[in-house]
Amino acid sequence: MDKVELKFLRITYSHTHAGAYALILAEVVGDRRLPIIIGGVEAQAIAIQVENIKPARPLTHDLFKNVADELAFNLKEVIINDLVEGIFHAKLVIEQNGREVGIDARSSDAIALALRFDCPIHTYEFILGAAGLKVEEGDEEKEKEAEASEPKKPGKSKEKRSVTAASIDELRGMLEEALDNEDYERASKLRDEIKRREQTN
Repeated sequence: MDKVELKFLRITYSHTHAGAYALILAEVVGDRRLPIIIGGVEAQAIAIQVENIKPARPLTHDLFKNVADELAFNLKEVIINDLVEGIFHAKLVIEQNGREVGIDARSSDAIALALRFDCPIHTYEFILGAAGLKVEEGDEEKEKEAEASEPKKPGKSKEKRSVTAASIDELRGMLEEALDNEDYERASKLRDEIKRREQTN
């Protein structure tokens, strides 16, 4: 299976799941995004590393890294290797003395560890093809501007129509709007609905 290298992009608030966050991964070579919904604790574990915060005592992922250093094994890569009923699965590829083993992990834990070990993150093309969201040309600048600006007020965006009541053309428009607003979770649902309708037509 063809592997695609990803990089950590950002963590944003989930618009539809209270207390949840969207972990956004991006293709290293390409323009697709892979949003993964994670919990607050998992988001904190990733944010602490990204923001280079040093806790007084090691957190679980820091402890894993310390154990790895002491026992001389290395996290060679992380692979987002499956997508089952909307849940991403991951594998840690551990290397020690020339021997490799694969260990199942939650995707959020795998990313938190990848950032600590500074190792590559990969997924397979079939996963990115099914769950990835394409960023159109010029949207990269919009994303950077959005990060630096104040959050958009709810009143400024168009009222979201019911997905089931919308036509496929309206769904495509809603998908573009969701991507512009960096609402990757809603964009995922809209993309799935468009694909479902295209397959039934």
